[in-house]
Amino acid sequence: MTAYDAIVLAGGAAKRLGGADKPGIRVGGRALLDRVLAACADASTTVVVGGRRSTVRPVVWTCEEPQGGGPLAALDAGVRRTTAERVLVLSADLPFLGAGTVGALLAAGEGGRDGALCVDQQGRDQPLVAVYGAEPLRRELALLAAEHGGLSGLPLRLLTHELELARVEADPLASFDCDTWEDIASARARIREHGTVLDEWITAVKNELGIELDVDTGVLLDLARDAAHGVARPAAPLTTFLVGYAAAKASSEGDGDGDGATAVAEAARKAAALALRWADENETQ
Repeated sequence: MTAYDAIVLAGGAAKRLGGADKPGIRVGGRALLDRVLAACADASTTVVVGGRRSTVRPVVWTCEEPQGGGPLAALDAGVRRTTAERVLVLSADLPFLGAGTVGALLAAGEGGRDGALCVDQQGRDQPLVAVYGAEPLRRELALLAAEHGGLSGLPLRLLTHELELARVEADPLASFDCDTWEDIASARARIREHGTVLDEWITAVKNELGIELDVDTGVLLDLARDAAHGVARPAAPLTTFLVGYAAAKASSEGDGDGDGATAVAEAARKAAALALRWADENETQ
């Protein structure tokens, strides 16, 4: 993947939220801003335009001049802190944005175009879920500033008129943004749907504990089932805890290849075999 920088716009008055601190509102246990930062974790540099706060990973902070000058002024402030040839531009209120959509935008923006942007379910362009060539982006911002005597207060739609951009119809929820409390409630409800709640919970726990580890949750769920059925129901959480502890101990002591996910899988395999042997003994009595 070609190197890119990311700009996340995290300012604004959030008037439709009653002036709430929108980037800090939690959806699925994680701040909206942190969810967006996770989607662009492989950016070379990530610039957040807005008030400083604790974030899930290191970022570069800046503010637009004048403060509250709107999205184009914020974008101009952000792009001044980037160096890559391509720039991913995102708003900080996208709870369902994922790395897959970021990858699709980067791929679509190649081939001599000025970039690529997402199109929502109604066919509307989303210039704050987009990838731009840094040079065309700087050029267009400079032209707009010269034509209008500055960028403060200008509508975002002016940016894309003169740029050759690919349109990407990605995940329908990728460009879902949270402008109202109704949007927040809808996002929280969607995250708790049966098909996604487990992945969301695991991600939230890893984020809270500062863990970067891809684990096969199916293996752990199978282990919990075997322990509950073959031993006793309370054995399920206790066994998975002990597996995690054993994997961490093995990794820290240099046993195996040091891969945390592999250590978890090996510990889970041993514990699952033990649970099955335990169950077999009960059946033969």
